[in-house]
Amino acid sequence: MKHIITRKLIIDENNELFDAQGMKYIEFTSDFSKIREYSAKILERCPVQFLEENLLEQQLSEIIKNGIKHGNKCDISKKLRVWYDLRYRARFIVEDEGEGFKRIDEWNEFYRKRQEALSVHDFELFLSLASYRGPESDESDGGNSLISALEFWNGGMIYNGAKNKVGVVRWFPHGSG
Repeated sequence: MKHIITRKLIIDENNELFDAQGMKYIEFTSDFSKIREYSAKILERCPVQFLEENLLEQQLSEIIKNGIKHGNKCDISKKLRVWYDLRYRARFIVEDEGEGFKRIDEWNEFYRKRQEALSVHDFELFLSLASYRGPESDESDGGNSLISALEFWNGGMIYNGAKNKVGVVRWFPHGSG
């Protein structure tokens, strides 16, 4: 059997990804219709080589969307707080005012089974695990955003203890930035 590295969502309140020293800060209302506008505002001075044909904007928008939709339940009175640093890498901390992502352990088990099925070429099982849908998911939730995120954020994706704050980083090849 081929050995694969299994990534997972990590909870670590004291992780260095939550150190916001030297980062820029912005906050937004939880207006679902402005997700792309919020991402564009944050990335307006982003080095072009970090944009990767809009992949960075898509991943940042997904984190913002999750905070607004699932965290703050689109309640305009609730804020979404974003810290960011785009100097040598793309690094973000996004915090909502919600109850947190309570199903991280369940999601990690789903992802582990999915990756294991892929590694042993059990494509029937793999297809049955094509996307994660929790009880709060609706028809507009694609179910695969966290799978993409784990691959994209190559420097880590960490949640705080309350699971309502995520820190992510993407490193770029030497010479970018």
